[in-house]
Amino acid sequence: MRMLALLVRMISGLNALIGNIFSWLALAIVLVCFTVVVQRYVFSTSFVWMQDLYIWLNGAMFTAVAGFALLRNDHVRVDIFYRPASTRNKAIVDMIGVVLFLLPFCWIVAYYGWSFVSRSWRLGEASANVGGMPGLFILKSFIIAFAVLIALQGIAMALRSILVLAGQEELLPEKLRYERQESFEEHTAGT
Repeated sequence: MRMLALLVRMISGLNALIGNIFSWLALAIVLVCFTVVVQRYVFSTSFVWMQDLYIWLNGAMFTAVAGFALLRNDHVRVDIFYRPASTRNKAIVDMIGVVLFLLPFCWIVAYYGWSFVSRSWRLGEASANVGGMPGLFILKSFIIAFAVLIALQGIAMALRSILVLAGQEELLPEKLRYERQESFEEHTAGT
């Protein structure tokens, strides 16, 4: 059971690290977008590669932080039954959701996305826009990263559920336990 807890901590730590790094792209997106607007409306000039850049940064950020959002319980879910449920019932629902829905979805994305991404790498694909950015194949690689990171976090959720159902949740740090997960209302109350 200690090994399961270690795996949950390692996977959650990886997604937390990636999420905290890539969430800074939001600032870069705002700065690049602001620059494009100022260039266009103040200086009457524009660079296509800069327009590509903020769109590509947006895509990279949202695909890279999906596992982090799952870790933080920020994905949309119907909470009518889940929120008031006991810890044990939440663990069962999470286990079923991961096994029946999340992991098959991730497999489908990775399986069908692989040929799409590998073709892009073979071609050295760039922006379809004249004067756009090179390296579209790098951005498309985030499709596979998305599937892997969210699948890993799903595995961590399933392992956490196993620990809960086995009565071993105390092996996890408090921030990874069900009781410590705050609701959206609690999360936004301090802001």
